[in-house]
Amino acid sequence: MERGRWFDRLVERGARGLARRTSRRNVLARLGTVLVGGATWPLLPVARAADEPARVPVPDDKALPGDLGDPSSCHYWRHCAIDGFLCSCCGGSQNACPPGTEMSPVTWIGTCRNPGDGKDYIISYNDCCGASLCMRCRCTRTEGERPVYYTSKNNDLLWCFGTKSRAVHCSVAIVLGQATET
Repeated sequence: MERGRWFDRLVERGARGLARRTSRRNVLARLGTVLVGGATWPLLPVARAADEPARVPVPDDKALPGDLGDPSSCHYWRHCAIDGFLCSCCGGSQNACPPGTEMSPVTWIGTCRNPGDGKDYIISYNDCCGASLCMRCRCTRTEGERPVYYTSKNNDLLWCFGTKSRAVHCSVAIVLGQATET
């Protein structure tokens, strides 16, 4: 009987100490915070994106007049704000991820000028996730990059949010449309 008393005293001291440091209001406030925070979790965009298949518009690139240059080159006009390995060198294309990877629904954007027609286009840079780094055709271009506090305009982040894996393989450069303002 004496053996179990030390455990009883330990639990009693812990419970009394907790009662001295906290109040019922404090416990109710923390419980309310946890309940409200848990209820708002599905409202976060990344949490919603994880439940949906990635739907990224893939326009017909052949429709762009004067699409000059080599898509596997860092100096290709679409790559004005890219930071990563080009999927066109890693088994994918400008618009599609290589087999075995999935496109992140969260992107960074840039506006690049097509030298073939002199127009500016909005480019969506999506990371393809789920495999180790491609290690071919590494490009780091920072035209128009903003500090990290403008996250959608900064390419220094890993953008594999809302995917099964956070491992970045390569990046695609998808033309979303023509920019209406410069």
